[in-house]
Amino acid sequence: MNIKNMVKAIIRSHLVLLFLMLSLVACSSTRNSTANTTIAVNPTAEVTNGVQVMITGGHETDPRDGGRPVVLIASALGVQSEVFQEAFSHVHPAAAGWEPNPIQVKQNKSALLSALGPYGVTNDYLDTVSNYYRFNGSDGETWPQTLATAKAIVTDGVVTGFVITTPGSGYTSPPVITLSGSDATAMATLSFTKDFNTNGSLASIILKP
Repeated sequence: MNIKNMVKAIIRSHLVLLFLMLSLVACSSTRNSTANTTIAVNPTAEVTNGVQVMITGGHETDPRDGGRPVVLIASALGVQSEVFQEAFSHVHPAAAGWEPNPIQVKQNKSALLSALGPYGVTNDYLDTVSNYYRFNGSDGETWPQTLATAKAIVTDGVVTGFVITTPGSGYTSPPVITLSGSDATAMATLSFTKDFNTNGSLASIILKP
């Protein structure tokens, strides 16, 4: 091989390596962009007569539940959180980063249905609810969440109440209500239902004394 051909071969090899590197970067970007699809985007809080209602947090879980939104799962299944926690105590999930084997999946499903079946939970509905609230926290995902919005009712410069403009969903604990432009303080209450679209939604915002 003469020098000219050697140079061409080297250039070709470098181009191939460059193409492979660009492809890997593109794949990585795609994975990162899809991994966080369940993370809600915080909407802009509405300002009424100089008062802005900001709603933050509200996604804390019981330390016993290992990060699972049990209050949402239980509500969607139509049982109390304590019932689902008891049922799940008989489940042996695969270690982090490992896929459960078919035998393990069958045993876990049997344990759950044995405890939840008396409450009318069927195999198909258990799958539906489990799949909806399944997420990979190690990839930065969360369970499905829609953030709430609200505006203040201001009379003669004083906050007298609130209007919830978007109830949201996926809250597991009452979010923090902050009023910008007012000394008033408020707290939120939640509603839990079997409907995914309203489960863990904002039910009311109440002025504190």
